[in-house]
Amino acid sequence: MRRKNRPVWMLLAALAASLAVFLPSTPAAAGTVWDYPEFPYAPTTYSEPYRGQFHFSSQSGWMNDPNGLVYANGEYHFFYQHNPHGLAWDTMHWGHATSPDLVHWTQKPIAMEPGVQPGTLFSGGGVVDTADSSGLKTGSLDPIVVYSNTDGVSVYYSNDNGRTFQAYDKGRKVVTVPSGVSSRDPKVTWDAARHRWVMVFWSDEGGNGVSIYTSTNLLDWTFASRYRADWLFECPDLFPLPLDGHTNQQRWVLTSASSQYVVGGFDGTTFTADGTGPQKMVNGDFYAAETFTNTPDGKTVQMGWQNGNQGSTWTGDATFPVDLGLVSTPDGPRITRTPVAGLSSLASQTQHWTSRNLTPNSNPFSGVKADIYDITAQFDVSHATAGSFGFDLHARSDGSADRTVVYDTAKQTLDGIPLEPRGGKVTMRLLVDRGQLEIYADGGLFSVADNVDFDSAADSQGIRLFSTGGNVKLVSADFTRLNTSWGTGESTLDSDLAGPWHAAGGVWSDVAGGKQGSAGGNGFYLSASSGADAVYQGDITLNTAQAAGLTFHAAADGTGYTATLDSTGVLKLWRPGRDIATHAMPIAKNRTYHVTVRTDGPRIRVYLDNGADPLIDATDSTYASGRFGANVFNGQATVQNLNTGDGGLHAFTAGSWTPHGGTWTVTPAGLRGSSSGDGFYLSDRSGTDFTYQGDLSVTNGTATGLTFRAGTDGAGYTATLDTSGVLKLWRPGRDIATHAIPVVEGRTYHVTVRTDGPRIRVYLDNGADPLIDATDSTYASGTFGVNAYNADVVAQNLTIS
Repeated sequence: MRRKNRPVWMLLAALAASLAVFLPSTPAAAGTVWDYPEFPYAPTTYSEPYRGQFHFSSQSGWMNDPNGLVYANGEYHFFYQHNPHGLAWDTMHWGHATSPDLVHWTQKPIAMEPGVQPGTLFSGGGVVDTADSSGLKTGSLDPIVVYSNTDGVSVYYSNDNGRTFQAYDKGRKVVTVPSGVSSRDPKVTWDAARHRWVMVFWSDEGGNGVSIYTSTNLLDWTFASRYRADWLFECPDLFPLPLDGHTNQQRWVLTSASSQYVVGGFDGTTFTADGTGPQKMVNGDFYAAETFTNTPDGKTVQMGWQNGNQGSTWTGDATFPVDLGLVSTPDGPRITRTPVAGLSSLASQTQHWTSRNLTPNSNPFSGVKADIYDITAQFDVSHATAGSFGFDLHARSDGSADRTVVYDTAKQTLDGIPLEPRGGKVTMRLLVDRGQLEIYADGGLFSVADNVDFDSAADSQGIRLFSTGGNVKLVSADFTRLNTSWGTGESTLDSDLAGPWHAAGGVWSDVAGGKQGSAGGNGFYLSASSGADAVYQGDITLNTAQAAGLTFHAAADGTGYTATLDSTGVLKLWRPGRDIATHAMPIAKNRTYHVTVRTDGPRIRVYLDNGADPLIDATDSTYASGRFGANVFNGQATVQNLNTGDGGLHAFTAGSWTPHGGTWTVTPAGLRGSSSGDGFYLSDRSGTDFTYQGDLSVTNGTATGLTFRAGTDGAGYTATLDTSGVLKLWRPGRDIATHAIPVVEGRTYHVTVRTDGPRIRVYLDNGADPLIDATDSTYASGTFGVNAYNADVVAQNLTIS
């Protein structure tokens, strides 16, 4: 959505002004393709004052609307509107966080950023294309397909579980062309009854309202109808819910950004509301909520945005996720909101009270001190003499409190909002976080979201359960102290090893290139995974460190084996007290090396840079098994792609590979390269006449190719896939031949090169005939490698015959 069009803009402007003193010096900015995805976050322990401990907030920067909430490939994905470079709205990116359970969130690198993905990248929705109805799937993972932009909807998709996104047709195709002056905020859902997708987005055509489109393939959309209503402004959501839990009584719900909603029917093209006016789902600081799609249990889970929470490094947070229900009431069907059950995983202590007569002089919670917690309390008001009762939260001995939640028995209001007793009883649930308060009542029909700057000092953590002007019966109360939800996942370290990881010496931080360790002596970062005989591999970059390496067969303190790259000029296998074996070789700082360790009983072999032969082949039986991890010594180093198994670069036999320009790492999917200009990854194997082939893809950016007959600097021939729409054979200073053909970002192509003297033929995707058949005699022989140009690329299955 566009902030400048908001009626709440004056409030946000005031907020931005109040935070201006805290704005980072880095201006809001677009990204570049070659260093995407960006991770522009300073380290944090998430323990700052007012930082929610079980409410998601961005590691730093501004956040607003939830976007594209999906469950995909075993994880919940929370995307959101985001300015990672400042504390106010500016230069919208799509932020990204993941969770296994909707409670423990992990900040991930930026999902979409201007300068990489085209368009405004404002608010939108997403789905998981499990049936590949779009044809966008390129690998084993289900595509995540998201929608964004203003005054025309664009499609973006990810085939690597949200790590990177490509723009459909490079953003050239707008899949809808709405009427009206302004439109935005597309949201897509699955219409199971008619086996097709449904999109709603807001526009001002004839006034506020939503346009409804349908599609069978997520790419081609047909206008179906328009639903106009003055209250229906921005960030619509349309989804079905079973009435009273009966799947055969399904109704559809249409919501707006301000949490107003109507219930009605949807016949596949037209939404018809049951009543004439909207209901309010949530009171308080709550805006632009979205529901998740593709949830594994079929539940409809919702999260919204709160703009009132901020600290010195972040602005905004998300409400705690809730399960939505639809129940019959005398006034018609109404939405219920219930916090997801996973909150119980944070419970650390519980207390329970029953059947207490609450008087003005009593406080059953006396002595209870807590910072973050969950309270459920039921009161019998049928014979109450109290004028009011409720909770003072984060109360102090001087009688003050940071927030009071009051039920007025005469007015029958909770927190100032109407709430009639049910059967003479009032039940309330309070979720209290460091900067957030959520109140639920009446079986979820009542909902309040508020931002409160709770004082977490020890003398400000009291809880008072009070009554005023008389007595009321406390039927029951449950108090649950909660732990923090942060710190259980890895933001930037790609690994198949189980967590949680822990540091045993040194400081380990998340950076764009992986996990960065810094230590004065030895520092270890260790997974929860242990093993005996295994293949263990990873990428190591010495920054300022003297040494760093892969640790294995280790205890929790790091005691075990380490295969180390030492900048003094040695590859070394060591354990405490002994250097087992060494191999002399130059080790450069700020260059990434791929280290592989194979263990077979006491035999330990160490390989470097995808070489076929081990540089170390030694025997030691001190440690038979133990944890996998990484080590840094005397300085700073970065580790990435710490994986077990034979996954990695599958390529022809070579002694070693060497980068010349760009950054080259090895993932289980193959070789990954990133370069702002021409970057080469070159083997030490050379040839004259041959057939050279491999699988190549441009994740984002311009081009990748097979390089051959090259010198140590990459100067030679390259058969290139260019996303401008061309297959090209080139050498420095000359394009030898070109063939026009669509090259899609994210899609893998099989490229084959055949050389016979000066004749060079290039084939694509195992075609029988060459697409390029050219002659050039500049380079008669040379080395084999891979090229990346202004792009992130992946190469795999490289063979020579």
